[in-house]
Amino acid sequence: MAFQGSLKELPLPDIIQLVSVSGKTGRFTLTREDDRGLIFLKGGQMVHAVVGDLVGEEAIYALAIWSSGDFQFTAGEEADRQTITKSNTNLLMEAARRLDEWRVLSKKIPGVDFVPELLARDNRHEQVTLTPHEWMLVTKIDGHRSIADIGRALNISSFDVAKILYGMITGELVQLKKKSERNPDEENGELVDLAARIRAVAEEYIGDSAHKTIEKHFLHALDGIMSGNGDEAVNTMVVEFEKTASLLRGVAVTEQLRSRISEIRTV
Repeated sequence: MAFQGSLKELPLPDIIQLVSVSGKTGRFTLTREDDRGLIFLKGGQMVHAVVGDLVGEEAIYALAIWSSGDFQFTAGEEADRQTITKSNTNLLMEAARRLDEWRVLSKKIPGVDFVPELLARDNRHEQVTLTPHEWMLVTKIDGHRSIADIGRALNISSFDVAKILYGMITGELVQLKKKSERNPDEENGELVDLAARIRAVAEEYIGDSAHKTIEKHFLHALDGIMSGNGDEAVNTMVVEFEKTASLLRGVAVTEQLRSRISEIRTV
């Protein structure tokens, strides 16, 4: 079943309903600029989802508020785990509720990649009263963490962080700024970690017989990362792993490997 299109034309809840009524099993891939999310259905029911650091229900809610991007449904692709137990109806009702709230929040909060910072008060003698949830956020606001980063640090969703921040922004206690570019060392460290996790998955799916080949391509990727060609080096490594899997294990295992690597790269 070939099904793809734009989220501007067809919101995610409508897309899910169209596929679920037919009882299909497969994977939705959603892309928006550098963001990528996956939703797996089994017999028409959502069973697993991931986007960024969010997994399961929270990933569904985060993807449901995307107002732009593209989607593609690949029939027959199954999840290797289940992180969702609620029915589609309950999930989509909650997603719709959050979408309505997000329309209000977005008037002051353009996105969860923005960084909150505390505002200096002109009248230092003016008393400020914060709720326990606002105090919890204040302890994580450092001028560097984004809304999404704060959510991860507090183990709550970015949506919940945004709801708390909305009142603080309205009360002129906090302002938002765009997140600055990461320094090269931080970015390289993340790419090395990603390459190592992909290597581990390749060894799992391809087997010990290809250990030397996998290690060779992994080391080449590390050289590329250190030389400033990180993204390209990781992509090349993945292509080589897929070639090796196809040669030694066949098409089915290669597809499983490709699916697992795609999931890792969204986390």
